[in-house]
Amino acid sequence: MSAWHDLVTASLIGTERSVVPAAGLPDLPSGEDDEGDPAALLLDRAALLTAARRAGRRPDDAEPLHRCEPDPRPVASPAASRRLGRILGGEHPELLTEWLTEAAARGLRPPSQSLPALLDRARRARSSDPGLADLVAEAGGPRAVWLAGLNPDWEFAAAPVLAGQDAWRLGTTTQRRRYLARLLASDPEAARALIRDGWQAAGPAERAMFLSVLAGRLSPADEPLLEAACGDRAQEVRIRAVNLLASLPGSALGRQAAERALRCVRIDHGARGPRVLVTPPPGRPDQADRARVVLEVVARTPLRTWTEQSGLTAAQIVAAPAGDWAPVLFTGWIRAAIAQRDRDWTTALAGLGEPGPDAPQGVRATLRGLRFRDDMLKELSDDGHDG
Repeated sequence: MSAWHDLVTASLIGTERSVVPAAGLPDLPSGEDDEGDPAALLLDRAALLTAARRAGRRPDDAEPLHRCEPDPRPVASPAASRRLGRILGGEHPELLTEWLTEAAARGLRPPSQSLPALLDRARRARSSDPGLADLVAEAGGPRAVWLAGLNPDWEFAAAPVLAGQDAWRLGTTTQRRRYLARLLASDPEAARALIRDGWQAAGPAERAMFLSVLAGRLSPADEPLLEAACGDRAQEVRIRAVNLLASLPGSALGRQAAERALRCVRIDHGARGPRVLVTPPPGRPDQADRARVVLEVVARTPLRTWTEQSGLTAAQIVAAPAGDWAPVLFTGWIRAAIAQRDRDWTTALAGLGEPGPDAPQGVRATLRGLRFRDDMLKELSDDGHDG
């Protein structure tokens, strides 16, 4: 690794001001006496070292490779595996963590050919996203451990995996999250007690993690904690708490949001079919300000408000004409569907056709991302098979 960093440093400084370092490979001549263009020499040595690093081990080692331990988990479906390849190729890379999390929850593993790219991605992100290394190691299973034994760059994947209460007491945030999610599924009361007991001592990132775990299994018993979290000093925690209360059936905040929303947005059943009518709150003469207020109201309103008020499905509501307010409503509904994890609304919004030419670019990009994510979740829901 030091030889590689030396080559990178020389390339940044410039060969006219720096000596080209040796590739640093055993049993190869140092090349100190090589003549010719220093820039070409640097590229040659970088190419040689790249090939050696990709090989992972010296080819003159006669010791045979040990066999990889079997992995009984089925491979994700071909469609889900192709989707993972697109994410690793740069298409919506922010969904990689969710792909791995959903696959693990379903007992699936990524295709073996994707493991080197996953391990490399986790290695590069260890400072900015340390939780990704844990996810990749768990997803890779025995194959990731086997590969880590061949390439020192991936040694993080061979670290022992904490289990049980050790994961909660000693683990990383990602390991604690997995432990809490599994406990919430098997013993909800014990999981909620852990959250309550650890809330005050937890940092903002961990409190946000607690709420994200609860999001999958909300209960009326969570309302007091969520109400208190609405006043948290961390903005991310406050936003998550408000969104969860909006999606919790019967919560006081959800009822208040619904009452406010129905005063400015309603679905009218006319002779030509349903349409969405918007009456912005009074006292706001500026159109941009009115649009912002309507968007925030819609984004924070429980999505069941619209289906219960109109008697229509989510798909029928998003297909109803809304005039110039359509981009504002779509953006608010998209934010609400993501925050409230509402699959019916996500599917309905993802099934929309391309928005009109006057729709803001942000709405177009968000819809494309929503469709990509919805397709990803559908593909991961398919039965995996070993291939």
